[in-house]
Amino acid sequence: MLKFTPILLAILYALAMYRFSVWRTGKELDAKSTELADPALKQLTDRLAASLDLARIPVYIYEIDPVNGLAAPDGRIFITRGFYRKFRNGEVTGEEMASVIAHELGHVALGHARRRMIDFSGQNALRTALIMVLGRFVPFVGVWIANMLTSVLASKLSRSDEYEADAYAAALLTKAGIGVGPQKSLFHKLDSLTEKRAGMAPAWLLSHPDTAQRIAALEQLESRWKTSD
Repeated sequence: MLKFTPILLAILYALAMYRFSVWRTGKELDAKSTELADPALKQLTDRLAASLDLARIPVYIYEIDPVNGLAAPDGRIFITRGFYRKFRNGEVTGEEMASVIAHELGHVALGHARRRMIDFSGQNALRTALIMVLGRFVPFVGVWIANMLTSVLASKLSRSDEYEADAYAAALLTKAGIGVGPQKSLFHKLDSLTEKRAGMAPAWLLSHPDTAQRIAALEQLESRWKTSD
C-alpha cells in the first residue's frame, strides 16, 4: 500500500487543485473584467455569431496589460486591455481582433478551455508524484527531471490545441466572409506586439507553436479548401 501512496496523494492533489483553480480563475476574471462595448468590433463579432447561428458572442475585456486573448473554463471569451489598446492605437485591425476572438471560440468549442484547467492540475499532480518517487532514487536531480518531464508534456499538449484552434478560427472566419488573411497578418505582428517587455517571454507565445509553422498550416488549409471547391 505504501508503494501507491504517492500516486493516491497526487490524484487527491489534482482534484483539489482543479476545483481551486476553477474557483480562483472565475473570481479573478469576475473582479477584473467588463463586457466589451465597441461598435466596430461588435459588427465583426455579430458576423461570427451569425455564422454559428448564435444571437451574439459576448466578449470581455480583462484588465491586464500583457497582449493576450483567453477562453475561460466557463466558455467566456476575454481580450486583455493591453490587446484592446493595440487595436485602439491602430496597431491591430478589427479583423485581426476578430481572428483572436475566433481562435478563442475554437478553444471553447473544442473543449480546450476546460481540459486545460484539468491538464494543468494533472500536470501539477504528476510533477508532485514524480518528485516524490524520483527523490527517493536521485535526490536533488529528481526534482529537475520531474519539472522537465512535466514541462515537455504541457508544451506538447498546448501546441496541439493551438493548431486545432487556429484551424477552427480559419474555417469560422472564412464562413463569416472575413477570411484567413487577418489571422496570418496578426501572426506576423505577434513578435513586435508581445516582446516589448524586456526580459520576459511573450505571453502569446508561451508553449505556442512557432509563428511561421502556424502560418504554413493555415496556408495548407487554404490550399486544400481551394482544391476541393
